[in-house]
Amino acid sequence: MTSRRRFIALLPLPLLGAASLARAQAMPVDPKDPQAAALGYTPDATKTDKAKYPKYAPPQACGNCALYQGAAGSTSGPCPIYAGKVVQAKGWCSAYTKKA
Repeated sequence: MTSRRRFIALLPLPLLGAASLARAQAMPVDPKDPQAAALGYTPDATKTDKAKYPKYAPPQACGNCALYQGAAGSTSGPCPIYAGKVVQAKGWCSAYTKKA
């Protein structure tokens, strides 16, 4: 007969909340990361180099980008451009696309 402990030990990790744990520990995008640097990511849109990125115009920010997957009103959230990492809602990069 299988004990309850043995049964729980055999469960796949996602069923035990590992996926939630991974989301909670997502690392923020480092502006020095090669992909972030290539796209001009900055955690504060107001500090975007407007000479280098003339496409930037206030109030553009990750929080109102179509790619941003964070909850409305959150301070940070995932972005498919930076897989497995989170961007600041007040950040910006040249992949910005206005939310419809």
